[in-house]
Amino acid sequence: MTHYVFKLFITGRSPHADTALANLKHVCDTLLDDECSITVVDVDKDPEQAEIDQILATPTLVKEYPLPQRRIIGDLSDIEKVKKALGLGY
Repeated sequence: MTHYVFKLFITGRSPHADTALANLKHVCDTLLDDECSITVVDVDKDPEQAEIDQILATPTLVKEYPLPQRRIIGDLSDIEKVKKALGLGY
């Protein structure tokens, strides 16, 4: 199975950030058989990384691998939208 690499950009510890991370972990566990790596970037603590990745809003999820790179903004609560936006094709 393909190993997915995700980067989740958040702004501090907030309900939206916590929900986005929990929903991403759910996607990894249930749809990707836990074949994923998640890096969480707090843009308050690492604004340079947010600038490099051109992050304009949080939470933003970036699927870095497999290509093509995909992005989705929000708390990832709509699983069907997440699957479509990330090109998971289920």
